[in-house]
Amino acid sequence: MTIYEILSFNKELLHRLSDAGVKTGDYRYVDLFRDFTKMVREGNKTTYAVAVLSDKYRISERKVYDVIRYMSKDCKNGAV
Repeated sequence: MTIYEILSFNKELLHRLSDAGVKTGDYRYVDLFRDFTKMVREGNKTTYAVAVLSDKYRISERKVYDVIRYMSKDCKNGAV
């Protein structure tokens, strides 16, 4: 499959994501955010969850906090 075919097939979805301000590379953090929400729901403190996920995903704690803040934003009027 060519890049053109992938873009053509997913044009509408990509357009909506772009309008909402979502970057294509953000898919990398979906599992991290899912793990975070699960840990917090299970009663873990945010600071503990961030430390664990920072180690698990091999990124800084600052980046984990940034991802959590970004993924928690509401996409109103097509903008993040």
